[in-house]
Formats: sequence, structure tokens, C-alpha cells
Amino acid sequence: MRRATVGTVTDPHRQPGGTTGDAGHGDAAGGPPYQRLTTLDASFLHLESSTTPMHIGSLAVLDGASFFDEHGGFRLDSVRRQVASRLHLLPRFRRRVQFVPLGQGRPVWVDDAAFDIADHVRLVVLPPPGNRAQLVALCERLHMRLLDRRRPLWELWFVGGLDDGNVALFQKLHHALVDGVSGVDVAAVLFDLEPGSEAADAGPTWHPVPAPSAQRLLLDAWLERARQPLELAQAGVRAAWHGPWQLGRTALQTSASLAGLVRPDHRASSSSLNRRVGPHRRLVTVDESLDAVHRAAHLFDATVNDVVLAAVTGGLRRLLVRRSEPVHKLHLRVLVPVSVRADGEHGDLGNKVTSLFVPLPVEMPSAIERLDRVRRTMASLKDHNEADGNEVLLEATDYLPPNVTAALSRMVHHQSFVNVVVTNIPGPARPLYFMGAEVLEVVPVVPLGGNLTVGIAVLSYRGSLTIAVHADPDACPDLEVLVQGIRDEFDELFVLAGVSRDEAEPPTPHTL
Repeated sequence: MRRATVGTVTDPHRQPGGTTGDAGHGDAAGGPPYQRLTTLDASFLHLESSTTPMHIGSLAVLDGASFFDEHGGFRLDSVRRQVASRLHLLPRFRRRVQFVPLGQGRPVWVDDAAFDIADHVRLVVLPPPGNRAQLVALCERLHMRLLDRRRPLWELWFVGGLDDGNVALFQKLHHALVDGVSGVDVAAVLFDLEPGSEAADAGPTWHPVPAPSAQRLLLDAWLERARQPLELAQAGVRAAWHGPWQLGRTALQTSASLAGLVRPDHRASSSSLNRRVGPHRRLVTVDESLDAVHRAAHLFDATVNDVVLAAVTGGLRRLLVRRSEPVHKLHLRVLVPVSVRADGEHGDLGNKVTSLFVPLPVEMPSAIERLDRVRRTMASLKDHNEADGNEVLLEATDYLPPNVTAALSRMVHHQSFVNVVVTNIPGPARPLYFMGAEVLEVVPVVPLGGNLTVGIAVLSYRGSLTIAVHADPDACPDLEVLVQGIRDEFDELFVLAGVSRDEAEPPTPHTL
């Protein structure tokens, strides 16, 4: 199994993007001029609907001085040139999705011959007064707009008119294109680690490769499916020859993971958190000093992720109690994505994640008990390598017929395995810059899918830890109860640990 420390910022000069043929020039050995999506990547396309857009979002606030000319006009052309100058490092940003006829194969990435940077880098200006509430409301609306599948699946929305003179950036990257960690890697390419200067040119000349015909895609898909049984058998023989003990252990881990998915006691309890997701969104953040969280985690022999999950547990407990749900009877489970991106794969796009299904002890009456239970549960899941078994299950889906995997993806809308998603994305400790402008703040936005009405994304940046709670306000009109519960849980854990926010390194001042 691949395992890596996540959140490392990639070298901006390294070319991300994927395997042979992903740079827009085809395979030198005569292979297809496209790259096929994995089943996991394609599943986010199948999951998407008008009320469940499947793109990852992020809201950044930057110092505004570099973005305006001497007349106060926004330098949109300069911004577009700056982004365009980096696209040779992100070849998939010039590729669109093409579907195989009759659903006989997984979709593929092909060059977009009509690519226009103006379709992807846009400007919107807030009306006066340009305050925090207006900015957040704009981002909530932008998030609900589906990305155009006729074009590469990303957009950068620059926002002017803020009352403090800064500029905001709302970024949308489809989940079929990136996961949380590769989204950070994309930022490392689009942004700089030093103030630097603007790009002098647009980078190497790009020549799109013509998209394959429908007949070619259909034939290639049939040939690939015909080869799969042989490839699977050969892979099994190689694994048995080179590592029989590892093969046996992997089989046991996979069997345990599959058994865990079907066992009734491993399913999540029915909860008000799981309802049909509607067309509206609300975004609220909790900001903490990463140093303070580190200190508390160290004192309790826990990890930062344990402390965050414990704080989320406390917030969810308060929300459910307010809703008069019997927390002592609930088996509340959260899905925690785990990166399986190896060191050499940072910068490669796509999804390279598996998942842990973590029960949260909302029945525990005190913060210290909740943290202790979360700490022991996470340690046990890691000791039993549950993520490895789940990874094998995900990889095996690549061998299922595409129409079957599409149907399975859509069944997630009615899933009963988890109540909430909580994803923790380590970001850069150093400040980032764009056109010389410092990035002051970053807020992650996790998509809501299926019947998950609340999603929580955690991102560290420059000594600050931002917990962004994204929810359907119609299904969760009491979102502030959850958010205040998370804040209060951090307060209680800091008091118990003897950690003072005044003594900790302060987080980066946020404008939101």
C-alpha cells in the first residue's frame, strides 16, 4: 500500500498532471491521445446533480494592492496571463471530459481545442459596502453553479469591491480532477512561495491533440475490458510470487473491510443529519491557532486530527441534543479521507485517497472522555490498517463494468454508512503569493453529496487552523449551534490542557 505524509507543497517547477499522454501531445509510443479516469474519479461525475455539485471549493483573501492599476481598474488581463503562464505545469487544466458511447467505458480526459483562459478566470465585483456577509453569500452562490462539462473542470473567480481593499479568490476544482491534497499541490503551482514578479510570457506554446472519435473510444473500451481478466490474473501471480505474506495480509484486510461495510452494527444510525440535499448552501468557519491545538494534542498524547475530531464530536453532540435526538442510542459515524499519495506522486492530479469510517462518541458527556475515545479509536483503526483494506476495495472497482460502477455511485445518494464527512488537509506553513500579493487567508469548502447535509473541511495555513462547516441551510437551519459547539469544545480542551491562546503563536489574522 502507498502511504505518504500529506500536505507537502510541491516544487512549482515540477510538472503535475498524470501519466503518459497527459501533457497534450499523445503517447510517443503510439498510445491513445487521452487518459482514462479511474473509477473513483469518474464516480464524482456520476454523483453530480443540480443540487449536489461535486467540485472542491476554496476561498482565499489576498492583499489587494497588486491587482489594481493607477486608475483603480482591476488588472484582469494581467491575472489571466499569470494563470496561463502556469498551465503548462497543469496539463489537465486544458483537458475536458469526453464520455464513451453507451457508457461502455470510463470517461477520458481529452485536449480542449477551444480552450479559452477567459472561460476559467473571471471577475465579479461586490456592490457597496462589500462586507464579509456579502462575500460569503457570493461564494455560497458560486459554489452551487455547476462547472461546464464542455470545458476543463475548473474556475477561478476573483472578487473585487471588498470594503478593506483586499481581493478574494473563489476557486472551483471538480472532484474528478483533484482530491484535497492535489488541490493544495495545484495551489503550489498557481501561487508562489516568494513575492517574486509577474510572468514574462505565457509559457511554452500549447498544441492540442485532436479528440478521439466515438468509434475509437468504444473500440478501446472494449479492448481494455477484454484485457482486464488477464491483467488481473497476472497481477495476482506477481504478487503471490514476490510477496506471498503481503498478499495474504492484504486479502485479510480487504475481507475485514468488506465485512465491516455489510455488518449492521457498523452502519451509521438514522439521523436528522442525513436528508435529501437541497439547492442552497451556507458556509461558517471556526479559526484556531495551530500552535494551541498542537500543544493540547501533545499534552493528551493525541494528534491534531484527534483534537479536531473531538471538537467536531462535541459540536455534533450539542446539535443533536438541541434537536432532541437521543445521543446515547446513536451510532454516529464520520468518513475521514486518507491520502495514499506517495512522495513521488505529489503534483499528480486525480483522487488518490481511501477512507476511514470513524465512530464519534457523541454519547460521552465530557470533552476529555470524547477526546480519549477518539484518540483510542483512531489508533485502533491505524493499527488494523483499515484504510489499506478500503484502498484495495476502491482499486478493485476499476475492474467492474462501467455501467455497474455508475449505478453504485448514484446509490451513494441513499447511503447509510456515514452521517458526516470530515476532511483534514495540511496546507503550507509558509505564506503564498500571487502577482506579488500575499495570500492572507484560505478557507476550504467540501462539497455536499448524496444525503449528507453537513460537510466539514479543515485546513492549516501559516499557523492558523480553519474548520469550515458547509451545510444545507434548509436541512440544517440550526447550523450556528454546531459551530458554537465546536468553538466551545476547543475552549474546554484548551482549559483542561492548560493551554492559553495568549501564549500560543497567534493564527494569521483573518478577514472573514
